[in-house]
Amino acid sequence: MNNIFDQLASVNNNVDNNMDNNETTMDKPPVSKTKNEANNFETIASETTESIFYDRQIKIVTQELIKFGLLEASHKSKQYQICLHNQEVINHILAPLDLQLKVDDTRGLAFLNIIHQDELEHNDAWQHPLVRRQRMNLEQSLMVAILRQHYLAHEQDAGTGALNAIAHLDDLLPQLNQFLGASGSDERDEKRLRNLLEQLRSYALVSEIDDNDKVTIRPLIAHLNNPEHLQGLIAELKQHLKTETDNKSS
Repeated sequence: MNNIFDQLASVNNNVDNNMDNNETTMDKPPVSKTKNEANNFETIASETTESIFYDRQIKIVTQELIKFGLLEASHKSKQYQICLHNQEVINHILAPLDLQLKVDDTRGLAFLNIIHQDELEHNDAWQHPLVRRQRMNLEQSLMVAILRQHYLAHEQDAGTGALNAIAHLDDLLPQLNQFLGASGSDERDEKRLRNLLEQLRSYALVSEIDDNDKVTIRPLIAHLNNPEHLQGLIAELKQHLKTETDNKSS
């Protein structure tokens, strides 16, 4: 069975054949055509050319998704629109890779998801050939939970999908210290926070810290933490705090 790219190649071949036939016909005596037949030919040629161009764009966008994992309407509006209107076609391309496109139209986000991801997450023998398994440590998971709280609070005030969910480091630091404990050095605590935010930037969850010590929280964070993960995090934190307390007592 031909895949989507074979089908595109077939369309290109048909166009080339049509052009060759037209050139050959020019050497022959003219054949009378009705006006309707001529109009139909022009319509088909126009639609075919448009289809080839648009399918090429789908291919480019699919490659972009595989490379980066997501597209945001705020950064790449044209490519996001192609995802939005061609989700079924893109998923047809991605299916052999066990990947699927998810679109959050409210937040202007298109991102890849692994098919049967739940089964893989509970399997120690990670089998997906294109996706490297990455587990966040306790501090990273806590930082995600704090950022997600800020993001959802922003949406509650400004509306779901509202842009520019910004958090200031001065607001994030006390929350982080509340769970992990302050080291006694403000400089060391701030460095820990900055390191965590830089690590999460590689997950496309936050922007780079700007000159005013602010970060923009990106919409993917709304899909990263589900209630089960948060419950597990709370359990880990309780155990972490209990261990810290026991160590200090002894």
